[in-house]
Amino acid sequence: MNPLETRARPEPAATAEPAGGRRPGSVEALALLLILLVVFRNPLADLVSDPRLQTWTTVFVSVLVQAVPFLVFGVVLSAVIAVFVPRSFWAKALPRHPAAAVPAASLAGVVLPGCECGAVPIAGSLIRRGVTPAAALAFLLAAPAINPIVLTATAVAFPGNPEMVLARAVASLVVAIAMGWLWLRLGKTDWIRLPRRSDLDESSKSRAFWAACRHDVMHAGGFLVVGAAAAATINVVVPEAWLQTLAENPVLSVLALAVLAVLLSICSEADAFVAASLSQFSLTSRLVFLVVGPMVDLKLISMQAGMFGRRFAVRFAPATFVTAVLVGTLVAVVIW
Repeated sequence: MNPLETRARPEPAATAEPAGGRRPGSVEALALLLILLVVFRNPLADLVSDPRLQTWTTVFVSVLVQAVPFLVFGVVLSAVIAVFVPRSFWAKALPRHPAAAVPAASLAGVVLPGCECGAVPIAGSLIRRGVTPAAALAFLLAAPAINPIVLTATAVAFPGNPEMVLARAVASLVVAIAMGWLWLRLGKTDWIRLPRRSDLDESSKSRAFWAACRHDVMHAGGFLVVGAAAAATINVVVPEAWLQTLAENPVLSVLALAVLAVLLSICSEADAFVAASLSQFSLTSRLVFLVVGPMVDLKLISMQAGMFGRRFAVRFAPATFVTAVLVGTLVAVVIW
């Protein structure tokens, strides 16, 4: 099979639910959890009085609060793409040749104000609608980093360094296109396993739309919670004094902020303000932080594993990390 025309292979459909009635699902579990939180609110309040646990809770809630609105936006847009947009539209909207479709899909990220949480389900829907995976993955990487909201936030966070906006846009776009082309060259069909969605094809459009929304919210949202918990744990465990020591070394400072971007898992609409606060680090290392964060972080890796499969995530995330660090550093050297 020609690697330029690879398509994701859907997983086998899940077995049908027994006719004896609907089994309790995620909604019921969430309702039960909320009831338990209300009943045991006083013991829980005493439990979170520990400063380290308060820090963990604050970071965990902050990641969720930042990400959930954009996750919902991405889920709704994903459902619209999956249900209402015909496959023929993408054949007309994107260039026929996959290599040309990659930069076109990357530039499409400019007009969609969403973060990485929303881009994951959108990319999944694009692949289901027949878009070559390379173009969908390029969009997945570009949209959270070069959309107008993110670039505006970057300009506000770095008023004394307006070139940071240009540097972030250029570096992120180059990484997205490079990873798309790399997938065309080396990617394999077996590495992407999208869950089969018979509910999108066998129901009316309105029912299919809400079914798609419910599925993606519960599916992607669960992995978002796992990633947020991991990010909060890292924030508590890693001593702040280590950062000051690393900032004094030009090479280690770049690698430190690249790894920190992965661990903190900050939404792309807010990461510029965090980068601006790390004033002990160079502009180069902070640019790498801004390029890596929207493309590779804990919650995003978790969501990609849930949407595309673990075989995809363990290959795509490390390759994207290395590419983002190298391109971000090179762009910084050229601009500064």
